[in-house]
Amino acid sequence: MFYILHGENELERSEQVTDFKHKVGDESVRDLNVTILDGRKTTLSELRHAADAIPFLADKRLVVVEGLLARLAGRKGKGDDGDDAAVSGTAKDFLNGLLAYLPQLSDTTRLVLVETQSLKDTHPIVKLALKQSSKSVIEFKQPQAGELPAWITTRAKKHGGVFDGKAALKLATLIGGDLRRLDQEIIKLITYVNAQRPVTEKDVTLLVADVSISSVFDLVDALGKREGKRAAHELHHLLDQGENPLGLLAMVVRQFRLLILVKELQARNLPSDAIAKEISVHPFVAKKIGEQARAFRDTAQLETIYRRLLDIDVEIKTGVTPDMLALDLLVAGLAG
Repeated sequence: MFYILHGENELERSEQVTDFKHKVGDESVRDLNVTILDGRKTTLSELRHAADAIPFLADKRLVVVEGLLARLAGRKGKGDDGDDAAVSGTAKDFLNGLLAYLPQLSDTTRLVLVETQSLKDTHPIVKLALKQSSKSVIEFKQPQAGELPAWITTRAKKHGGVFDGKAALKLATLIGGDLRRLDQEIIKLITYVNAQRPVTEKDVTLLVADVSISSVFDLVDALGKREGKRAAHELHHLLDQGENPLGLLAMVVRQFRLLILVKELQARNLPSDAIAKEISVHPFVAKKIGEQARAFRDTAQLETIYRRLLDIDVEIKTGVTPDMLALDLLVAGLAG
């Protein structure tokens, strides 16, 4: 039996892998019965060696291979059906060898093939998996912006809590499609109400306000308009609220990444609603980012800033520049 876990929803995909791990033997010998392989580099021989190994003091062993199927799929050709794949000879040999091996997989091994992007049903390995059971191929889709409130409500139930509709919408608007951060905020809010009542919009405003993207939005907006004094004020306002400098930098990086995406989509004349779907944020947020993107000259300017943000991240983490000084220099440099 082998499984394929694919899709952009990293949170729930990784949770499924963790669930597989927990089902492998006793905790004391679990690490000895779990093998993780990098599918971008591994060979068929290495995969078979790991999968053919006998479990140690357990009835099953788990082999997780990450990124192999995308590697074997190659790139789309230019045929009319769009499904022709330009696969190298080496990859084709690997694919054929894997197709021949999988039906012979040991009964004591659970092989899990993990992919960060969704795969087509026409992929040869997916087709083979579907022959054994539809449950062996699980797609983890990233919720679209309009689906986030429902995702939050469902996730809250999983954690033993309840969100009312307005609270779910408020949290989705503030956080966007970052599922891991959403999950952390959901747990925090349920803990706050002690799971004794539904989380309300007021609770979200109270507890999520100090990490609200709107504050970071104001900072980036000031940088885009070259308003140095306002940018410095917004920066220190966030720091005074107790925001961690590295956490704040991460949010600024995320904002500029979204600005680059939106700038490129604007160049293709996509409407605001279509842009919101493309970047997985609430339509209101997409509209605001679109307005902000116009304050920057072009994508090249935003990419230059994005590279500078990477340099600052490295400088802080390597101790070259103190975190708060690095942020002040960033504001001074960008806002003039």
